[in-house]
Amino acid sequence: MLSRSILRQVAPRRLLAARPTAAAHVMVPMRYAPAMQVPRFYSFAAPAEGEAAEKKTTGEEVKEAEAQLEKETKITEELEKVLKELEQKKQEAKDYKDKFTRAVADFRNLQDRTERDKKSAKDFAIQKFAKDLIESVDNLERALQAVPQEALAAPEQNKELVDFYNGLKMTEDILLNTLKKHGMEKVNPLGEVFDPNVHEATFQVPMPDKEPNTVFHVQQTGFLLNGRTIRAAKVGVVASPQN
Repeated sequence: MLSRSILRQVAPRRLLAARPTAAAHVMVPMRYAPAMQVPRFYSFAAPAEGEAAEKKTTGEEVKEAEAQLEKETKITEELEKVLKELEQKKQEAKDYKDKFTRAVADFRNLQDRTERDKKSAKDFAIQKFAKDLIESVDNLERALQAVPQEALAAPEQNKELVDFYNGLKMTEDILLNTLKKHGMEKVNPLGEVFDPNVHEATFQVPMPDKEPNTVFHVQQTGFLLNGRTIRAAKVGVVASPQN
């Protein structure tokens, strides 16, 4: 009887300990239930004040970065502007240098041309006067040619005529020497090769015993003034065989 009463008291307790504890209304005695661990939850989020401070710091950094970027952009634009102006100034300097070089060259050419013009004006200042004297020289030459050679061969018999001839010849020589001092020369191209720059061919005659294109007769002498022909000599030229 005693053993049955003990079993009756112990059995319900074992059954209660063996039941699951899922139901919230079931009370499990602590001495029979196993120890239960209550889960703990941890949050990694920053506190509200720290998060606001971090956001504030990030916003300031963004603003500073934007300001720095804007500043650098302005500096870049100004630098590009300065470089562009520098290129323009370089091009202008190059243009001015080219203009200066051309101006110097033009000025030197003008100086050279002016010197040539001055020299030409000096050399040919008496050209008109010299042309006027040519006729006098021609008249003296004609007068000398009019004296017969036979009379000159007998000076004792024709003393007055010979003296007159010598006086004319002396006058001609003095006049020609004076003209020569001023650059004027008499041209007598007898026997020379024909030159169209200083000679004027009035006729041509074939002559087998003479070189073609040479002057065999001087009809009128020519004159040069400082190398420039002021009157071409009128001559007769030996014709070429085919002519």
